[in-house]
This record gives sequence, C-alpha cells and structure tokens, in this order.
Amino acid sequence: MKKLFLLFALIGITYANAQDFCHPHKAVSPIALTNVGNKTISGDSINVNGGSDICLSLTNCHDIHITNCWFGNSTHVGVFLYKCANIRIDSCYVTKLAAGVYAVDSYAISVTDCEGKNMIGPFPRGEFVQFNNVSGPRCRINNNRFESIFGESYPEDAINVYKCHGTPNDPIQVIGNKIRGGGPSKSGGGIMLGDNGGSYITAQNNILVNPGQYGMAIAGGDHIRMVNNTIYSKQREFTNVGFYIWAQAQAACSLDEISGNRVNWTKKDGRKNHKWNGGNCGDVKGWESNVIDTTVDESILPEQLLSPCHQ
Repeated sequence: MKKLFLLFALIGITYANAQDFCHPHKAVSPIALTNVGNKTISGDSINVNGGSDICLSLTNCHDIHITNCWFGNSTHVGVFLYKCANIRIDSCYVTKLAAGVYAVDSYAISVTDCEGKNMIGPFPRGEFVQFNNVSGPRCRINNNRFESIFGESYPEDAINVYKCHGTPNDPIQVIGNKIRGGGPSKSGGGIMLGDNGGSYITAQNNILVNPGQYGMAIAGGDHIRMVNNTIYSKQREFTNVGFYIWAQAQAACSLDEISGNRVNWTKKDGRKNHKWNGGNCGDVKGWESNVIDTTVDESILPEQLLSPCHQ
C-alpha cells in the first residue's frame, strides 16, 4: 500500500489530502497574531473546509518568516497582512480562497517560490497575491507558479500591485512568475502594476498563458518597468489586449518603461490585439522594442506547471 501511495504522489494523480504525501504539513486551526515579531511559521496546514476564516492573519507584526505551509478552502483570504513589516512568505501553497496573500499598509513584504491554484474571489478579491499600499525596499513577488482552471475558479488579477511604492535603489520586484489561466472576469487578467498609482516597480521575465481579459498592464504611477515578459492568449469570450499602459482612475502616470516583451494575443472577436497605449502617460520608454511574435503559444509553459501534489 505504501508503494501505491508513493506512486500517486509521483505521477500527480489526484487523491484525498494528496499534499500530505509531498510535504510533512501538520494540521492546525486558523492563526491570528497581533504585535508579534521574530517568529517562524513552518509546515502548518490550515484547511478551513469551506468556512469563512482567514487562514493566517498578522496585524502589526514584524520579522515573520512563513514557509512550507498550506492554506486553503476558505471564502476569506489565505494570508492577510495588516500594518506589518519584514514579512517573508516562501515555498507555500494557496488554493480555493478569496485571495491567496493580501498585504495592506505594510512594509518590506516578499512572496517567493510559492504555488497557487484556483482563487475564487469575488471581486475585488480574486488575486493570488495583492499588495495594497505596500512600500519600502525588499518587496518581492518572485518565482511563483499560479494556475486557474476555467470553471473551477473566478480570479481577478493573478498579481495586483495597488498604490505601492518601492525605492529608487530597490524597486518592488515582480520577477520570474509563471501564470496560467484566467477569466471569465471582464476586468481581471495577469499582472497589474500601478493600480491607482505607485512608483518604482519592476516586472520582468514573467510568463503568462491565457491569463484573462489582459496580460500585463500599467494603470498609473511613475518609474514602473515592464521588461522582457512573454505573454500569450488564445481567443476567449473575455480576451481584450496583451499588454497596455493607460492612466486609470485619475492616477498620475509618467516616466514608465515597457520594453523587450514578446506577445501573441487574440481578442474576443478574433482580431489580434497585442498592445495598446492609452496616450496619457507621456513618453513610454522602449515602446517600439516590443515584439509581436506569432510563434509564442501555450507551449511557453509546461503542461504540468505545479508540483505533482498540487495538480
């Protein structure tokens, strides 16, 4: 029997509590901490079983490391950070949540090397990771793998950076993420930068396949860079544009860069609609260097994006 269980884990067959065959998580109740610092949370599995609790809530906490944890099955948020500083989240898994990680009014937050599947919203939630008024150096959303299965989820933006400010010497990083799936939201998509403004943000070397209404966007802010990303979508009933820049919600917008990106995007009406400049952000550095590449297709991401226990 032990050999059979191991075989299930190795080949990725869905099985009840399959994550337990991959990681030694220990089941715990939802956690809420206030005014706590210098702590590691490791190996915890918080399964709300369809309830409405936040899996892990931190308020006014600092210097917390959250690693190798499992959060899922709640109509609320997986990890909620409020007025926190120096929080590192890595090697965690989020699934079937209103949103995976939601950080508000916080400083120096990082989410790296995590996996996620099927956020359920509803709007304005629905993100795997959202930073809301997060600032400072050491802000990272890097090297994560996120997948939304159409019909099993209702995502908004896979990654959303809202009113956030990095520093000139250490911009907020959104680098090396792999994102597949989105929709049917008519406003959501892949990676949203400068939502209602922001500054000093770099999104680079991300790969997106069929991420929703749009691929990547700058919706306001200054010193925001979208560089060397690869974006693809087939025609869907909600697809609009591969990437765009447009100052929305009266957000100031200037001194931004969109360069070196490769895109192949089909709009809902069957026309190609790779990129769009709304014309209200001033000169956009590198705009002409972006490449329309019709060889870009779904194969830019592997068929098995998540680890076997998370398929």
